[in-house]
This record gives sequence, C-alpha cells and structure tokens, in this order.
Amino acid sequence: MPNPRLAARYAKSLVDLSLEKGQLEAVYADMKYLQAVCKVSQEFVNLLRSPIIQTDKKKAIIDAVTKGKVTEITALFNRLLITKTRESDLPEIVEAFIGQYNEIKDIHTLKLTTAIPVSAELKSQIESKVKSTFNFGTVETETFVDEKLIGGFVLEFNNNIVDATILRDLKDIKKQFSKNVYIKAI
Repeated sequence: MPNPRLAARYAKSLVDLSLEKGQLEAVYADMKYLQAVCKVSQEFVNLLRSPIIQTDKKKAIIDAVTKGKVTEITALFNRLLITKTRESDLPEIVEAFIGQYNEIKDIHTLKLTTAIPVSAELKSQIESKVKSTFNFGTVETETFVDEKLIGGFVLEFNNNIVDATILRDLKDIKKQFSKNVYIKAI
C-alpha cells in the first residue's frame, strides 16, 4: 500500500544527502532512470512489492538493473531500502524525490491531455503562456491523448485543472437541459 508520508521522508533524506555531497544532479538523473524503469516494467514494480521473493534475490535483481547506471549514493540508498524492507516503496520515493527536486529548482510540470497529438509549436505556446501568466521558472510538459475528449484540452498543474474540452461543454449543456430553467417549477 503506497505511503506518501514515508516516501516524502525517505526522498527528503536522499535530497539532503545528495545536496551535502554536491551530487544532486547526478542523483536526480538516477531517479529519472528508476522512474523510467518503474513505468516501463510493471514486473519490476511487482518484484519490489512481492512478499514472497526473498530479500537477497531482490537485492541481486535491483543491483543487476542499476549496476553501472546509477551513482554510488543511489546504489547505497537502494541497499538501505532493502535492509529496512522498504523496497516496495521505491516507486513512490522516486516520485517524491523528483517532486522535491522540482520544488528546489522551480520546475513546474504541466499535464496536457488532448483528443489528438499536439504539435511541438502549440506545446511551446502553451508552456510560454503558462510561464508568463503564473511566473513559473521552468516548465516541463507531459502530453497525453484521450480521444474521449472529442476536442479541446485539459491542462493540469500545481493542483489546478483547466478543462476546455468539448466533452465538458456537452456535459454542461446536458446539465442545463436537465434543470430547464425556462419551465416554472410547480
């Protein structure tokens, strides 16, 4: 079961250690690598969360996946997680680390969902508009395609949602017709 408070604490410890050692950027690159591994391989995440697989086997597999691809700090941190039997929280810790890194570096993540793929030009226009409107330092955009939206876009950032989709408009119209303000209620 995901534990965001625990993940935030472990991530903060790793951020503090990497800042102290002057290797924040290297550890951030390691976390991006681990994030990509977790996103691509559900089997890896299942392995981390499996109570059946022995700790030494998990350690060997994690070492094989990360050997030569992560810094010594990250490798030691992974071993610590295994020792404390917290390896199942690694995906959440990775996400929490990236979130804390983004806060430190004033990087804001936009999630743009559209009905069709977005061109690079339109994506950059949206990024620049959001940057100028909200005074963001750096903006990273993740794009998703959801054909159910019919048209328009949904933009999510910093717990804000801008829903400018045709699907939303149709739902609003349906709601207005169901209330029918033009017929006097008896």
